[in-house]
Amino acid sequence: MLSDKINNFILDFPEVTTSQPFGKDKLVYSWHDQMVAILEPKLPIRLSLRCEPELAKLLREKYDEVMPGDHLNQNEWNTIVLTGQLSEAEIEDLIRHSYLIVNSAAVSQTDL
Repeated sequence: MLSDKINNFILDFPEVTTSQPFGKDKLVYSWHDQMVAILEPKLPIRLSLRCEPELAKLLREKYDEVMPGDHLNQNEWNTIVLTGQLSEAEIEDLIRHSYLIVNSAAVSQTDL
């Protein structure tokens, strides 16, 4: 999956914005100032995503290209080196999962 395709897929989610607080080599996608994803488009493309801790652990055990979040909370983030091991559909599902984690957390906080 190419970085342009990833970029467009993430930006299709409602209210997602981009910034580059970590430098020009990392594009950060946020929903209401909560990070959803970090894309490093240079080859090999690296994509960091939020993930439920148990699922994060299972993915790391199953796929060589999935590792603990690079410079992130390693229980809640995975970094994926896009080498072709994961299908495009699986990557899209993980992006969607990350967006829903951030979105659901914000919604549940407003219910307090």
